[in-house]
Amino acid sequence: MGSTDKRKVKVVPYNPDWKRMFEQEAQRLQTVLEPLLPRIHHIGSTAITGIRAKPIIDILVEVVDISRVDRYNRSMQQLGYEPKGAFGIAGRRFFIRGGNQRTHHVHIFQKGNPEIRRHVLFRDYLIAHPREAAEYSALKAELARKFPEEIEAYIEGKDGFIKKIDQQAEYWYQERKKRGDASDTSGKEDSC
Repeated sequence: MGSTDKRKVKVVPYNPDWKRMFEQEAQRLQTVLEPLLPRIHHIGSTAITGIRAKPIIDILVEVVDISRVDRYNRSMQQLGYEPKGAFGIAGRRFFIRGGNQRTHHVHIFQKGNPEIRRHVLFRDYLIAHPREAAEYSALKAELARKFPEEIEAYIEGKDGFIKKIDQQAEYWYQERKKRGDASDTSGKEDSC
């Protein structure tokens, strides 16, 4: 994102409609991307009950072959999405809907990409740990107040907390796995 990016940083209280919005969009994406055998996850803050978030539904799609995704750009455009290519993350295809007033982000990765595990574990860890979720919510609200027109500063301000939670989430998962109470990391919560 450059200096011409006019996105405002707006963090709002949790909206229970976000889950329904994800489910509706997941159905539309499933239909378009069906030949790629997608598995669709609700990720990001809108997937975590009770915390503040930018009102953008983040969706992670696992596919069997990332090299075939670009063939679906026109179909994604018909759903209102703008294809952005890898957009700075190797092995990803990224789509946005809503321009500078974004409503949805779609992150597509090939099955097995470590970013899938990271995003799903982050979500699941915060769902299971309400205290840390509340800390994250408060941090985001404070950063949005401090940087209402500086999306890069807002993102940078969250980075240390996200990295800390990523480490805690991985440890939490490994401990649960040792005890036999952790399944795969594909997440049962908010996945299609």
